[in-house]
Amino acid sequence: MVRVFTAAVVLSCLSAVAWAQAQPAPATAAAETARPAKKPAPKARVGAKPPGATESGPCRIGVVSAVGDEFVVQKVGLTVFNNEYTAVPVDAWGLDDLVVARVRAAIAPDVGVRRIAYAKGTFAPYDHPAPALFRNSQNDLTAIVRQITANAGCERYVVVTKVDTQVDGTNQTHRGIGVMNRGFGTGILAHTSLFTAVDVSIFDGQTYAIHSKPFSLENVLKRGLGNLAQDPLSKLENDAFPEPATAAPASALLRDHTRALLTAVLDKTLATSLKAE
Repeated sequence: MVRVFTAAVVLSCLSAVAWAQAQPAPATAAAETARPAKKPAPKARVGAKPPGATESGPCRIGVVSAVGDEFVVQKVGLTVFNNEYTAVPVDAWGLDDLVVARVRAAIAPDVGVRRIAYAKGTFAPYDHPAPALFRNSQNDLTAIVRQITANAGCERYVVVTKVDTQVDGTNQTHRGIGVMNRGFGTGILAHTSLFTAVDVSIFDGQTYAIHSKPFSLENVLKRGLGNLAQDPLSKLENDAFPEPATAAPASALLRDHTRALLTAVLDKTLATSLKAE
């Protein structure tokens, strides 16, 4: 009888110990109760635009840039048999983006500027027109600008396009943005330089009349006689000329020097053109 009672006491003590171990300590339970619940992290906004990138709101100036799609690699030799002309795509250089940025930099920060997008190839008929006895390039450009800005509703449009310019002392021309090697080979009888044959036109947003350009003797000389005084930014070493022409898009030197030259040309031109408005 005593043995049975002793075993019952032992089992009762073991049960009490097990029950006590299963209960949480008072301090721990209080700590768990006092701990604040975590708030879910805020979700990132999808498609949020950085400041200054918005295209909404009233448009004072719409920008149409049609100069950054290709880069010309041109050779002008001692004879016609040494002449070469190749255009290679350089969309990745962001030259049209640069044009928009320089227009924004040329005007007051509170003026609404909007880039006008258009389908690839829209300016092909203007840059490479079919042969015609009578052609008015200004009318052709106006028709294209009307088409791509029909729903834009801007007060004015700054349109930057390629233009033909004469190579000094030759019957050769170049158009748009590119690099030219002139002379013979890559020795002392040759020199290499960049060129930016571009034009800036400003259209009225209602009538599409082209605003008259301010007179500039420098522009007259460039159009009629070529560059009498070569811009230092355009000069390159002969070994910078891409061989073959298709190597041009991969050249960081050509890209960076072209962007610097185009920036200088646009800043000077836009300062005069927009000041006259």
